[in-house]
Parts: sequence; structure tokens; C-alpha cells
Amino acid sequence: MRGFVALTSRELEKWYKDPFVFSLTLIQPIIWMVLFGRDFNFSTLIQGMSGASFFQEIFGTSDYFSYMAVGMLPFVVVFMTMVSGMSVVWDRRAGFLAKVLSTPVRRSSIILSKVFSTIVRTLVQAVLVFVAALALGLHLGVNFNPLMLVGVFAALVLLSIGLSSIFITIAIRSRNPETPVALMNLLNLPLLFASNALFPLAYMPDWIYLIASVNPITYATDAARQLLLYEPFGPSLGFDFLFLGGFALLFGGIGLALSHSFLSK
Repeated sequence: MRGFVALTSRELEKWYKDPFVFSLTLIQPIIWMVLFGRDFNFSTLIQGMSGASFFQEIFGTSDYFSYMAVGMLPFVVVFMTMVSGMSVVWDRRAGFLAKVLSTPVRRSSIILSKVFSTIVRTLVQAVLVFVAALALGLHLGVNFNPLMLVGVFAALVLLSIGLSSIFITIAIRSRNPETPVALMNLLNLPLLFASNALFPLAYMPDWIYLIASVNPITYATDAARQLLLYEPFGPSLGFDFLFLGGFALLFGGIGLALSHSFLSK
């Protein structure tokens, strides 16, 4: 436990003591909301469509910005979990990982510290993005109450556990530091666009729909939208959490199991 606490504190300290990197990770989803979300609202209205009724029919909410802004919350998770995987690469190149492996610290504590610190960073970033979305015009559901945010953040935590475990496992498996960085950059936008973060599944081509239907981002986004935007909750909310829980359990377990095999001195 002492090793886990020390490693987690180190990960968080690196994060909050570097305000420049902190700002960059926060700015990206806000830029998406401003340039993409607000622009789509305006461009649709000037084409003579019927405004809120059009958006209600297609997106299930009064405007596209609200639909898209909620989709940025899981996008924060994707970005932060990729950073957690890359931190393994940086620790290896700096020689820190070799030093930790020479101590009695459990191999699982190395993985758990990175996963837990990723969850903390993700929740902080998600809160800030949510506040920014409200400032930019996010319209919440009529029956929304602050307790629903607990469910939203629970979905983000489950998504963060699964994705960070995947990216960390990729990083510890590779001996070439450029490989995981290139792979994570490659997966960034496909994970976003092959989900319902930006567009409803019903309007996707069949082959993208198949990918989106097994993409955990889809289920985290759907859970967040049902809690923040839609009234009443649909029957899929329970399945969203069931899928995310299974995803977190499966890949979290795989990450811990592989940590003993792939982390070596």
C-alpha cells in the first residue's frame, strides 16, 4: 500500500505541477465544443430548418451543442488514458521504471497507481469541461438534479479503468518507445468518430455502426446523455453501466495479470 500511495502521489504531482500541460488537455475538448458544436448549431439554423424541433427529432435534445458537449466528457477520458499509457514510456526512457522494479514494490501497484491517478485527473478535467459547457450554452434536462452527476462520473470512472488498463498494457508490452505513442495517436480519432459522441448511431453506415456498438465510449456517452439530457431515462441506461462494468473488470484484470509478465528489471 505504501508503494501504491507513493507512486500515485508522484503521478499526480507531475500533473498539477505542470500547468501548461494541464491547460492543453483542458483546451482541446473546449475547442471542439466552440468550433464544432456551436458552428453546427448555427449552420443548421441558417439553412432554414426548424431549429429545436429538428434537433429534438434527430438528437433527442433541443440543440446539437448540448448533444455534442456531453459527448466531450468521454473524449476527455480517452485523452487522459492515452497520457497514462505514454507515461509508462517516459518512465522507462528516464530510467525511473527500472529503479521502481528494483524495489520490493508490487508490480500490480505500478499499474494501479497509474490507473488511479488517471481516474483522478479524468474527473477533475471532466468537471471543468462540464462547467465550460454550461457557460457555452449546455441545456440540461428539465428534471436534472446534481445527484445525476454522480452517475455520469461513475460511467466515466468505469470507462477510465478499462481504457487506461488497455493503453498501459500496450506500453509495458512494447520495448520500442515509439510504438505505443504511434498506436495511441492512431486510435485517438477513430475511437471518437466510431462512437455516438458526435452523431447518433441510427444515422451511421452499417460497418461503422457495428464498430460503435462495441465501442465503450458509446455506452459511456449514452449513459451521460440519459442522465443529463434525456427525459425519462431509457431502459438502456442499466445496460450501459453493465457493459462499462464488464469492460472495466475485464481489461483491468488483464492489465494486472500482464503486469507480472511484462514488467521486468
